[in-house]
Amino acid sequence: MHLDPFELHRPTSVDDAVRLAEEYPGRFDFLAGGTDLLPNYKMHINLKAHLVALDRVPELTGHSLTRIGAMERLANLEEDAAFLAAYPGVADALGEVATPLVRASGTVGGNLLVETRCFFFNQSYFWRASLGFCLKADGDRCHVVPQKERCYATFSGDLAPPLLALDASVEIAGPAGRRTIPLAELYDADGDGIRRVRLGPGELVVAVGLPAGAAGQRGRYKKLRVRPSFDFPELGVAVAGRWDEERVERARLAIGGVETHPSRFDDLTDAIVGQRLSENRVAELAEEVTRRLRPVHNTFLLPDYRRRMIGVYVRRAFAEAREGPAA
Repeated sequence: MHLDPFELHRPTSVDDAVRLAEEYPGRFDFLAGGTDLLPNYKMHINLKAHLVALDRVPELTGHSLTRIGAMERLANLEEDAAFLAAYPGVADALGEVATPLVRASGTVGGNLLVETRCFFFNQSYFWRASLGFCLKADGDRCHVVPQKERCYATFSGDLAPPLLALDASVEIAGPAGRRTIPLAELYDADGDGIRRVRLGPGELVVAVGLPAGAAGQRGRYKKLRVRPSFDFPELGVAVAGRWDEERVERARLAIGGVETHPSRFDDLTDAIVGQRLSENRVAELAEEVTRRLRPVHNTFLLPDYRRRMIGVYVRRAFAEAREGPAA
C-alpha cells in the first residue's frame, strides 16, 4: 500500500485552517493524528487532493478539567492522573482505544469524528473492486442492506459515549464564525454512515467542553471487541451519574459501536432519578435499550450477538460504576 500524491497545508491558526477549507471546497480533508485517515488513503478510500494538517495550531492543543483541545493527544490525557480520577468513564475509554502507539498520535477530535466502519468499506482497493464498490466509496449501493439510499457503516469511536454521558459540548469554527453545541447534537441521528455529523462545509471541531459538575461523577465505559487490543468497538457502553444507596441524583447512558451514530437514552435515565438503583431496575432499563437498538451485519460479530450483549454491558457498566467511589 502507498499514499497517492496530495498537497499538504500546515496552518498555524484556526482562522488559517478555515480559510484553506474555503479555498479547496470538497477537495480537502482535515488531518489530525492521521491514525485512521492515512490508512484509508493508503487503501485508496475517498482520496482528496489537499490535506490541511492541524498539528501546528496551538489553540487546538492542551486540556484542563473543563476543556480539551481537539488536537490533544490521547496519550496526554492518559498521563494526567487528576483528569483520569475526575472522569473514570473517559479514563476507561482512553485505555481501550487501540494501542499505546496509536494513542500517542491519535487525538480527541479525531476519535470523536473517526470514520464509520463496515467490512464492505474498510478494505483494500482490490478487495472492494472485486466485490463492487459501495455507497460510501466509489459505488452506488449498500452491500449490508442492499439498496441505494442509505449507508449502514457503524460509528466506531470510543470517546463519544463517555463524553455524551457527561453532557459534554463541542466548540466549532467555520466560515460563518464560531458556535458551541452539545456533543449530542454533533451526531446526526437522521443521517447515515456517510452523513453522520452536523458540520457545515469548512467547519472543524476546536475543543470539547465539560460542564460544571461533570467532574467526580461515578462512571464506567465497557467495550466489546474481537481482540483485547487494537480493535474498534463492536459495542461501547458508557454510564455516568451521581447516586447513593437511597436514590439516583443524576444518570446518563450512551452507547456507540452499534448504529451509524452514538445514542443517549435520557428518557430512560431521567425516569430513574429519585429511585434506588437496584439490579432489577437496571435490568429493566437494559432490556428497553436492547429493544430499541438494531445492529446490522456489517462488522465481524453477528448482529444478534451484539444485540444480546447490549443488555449485558449496560448491566455491567452500572454495576461497576455503583461500586466505584462516590463523588
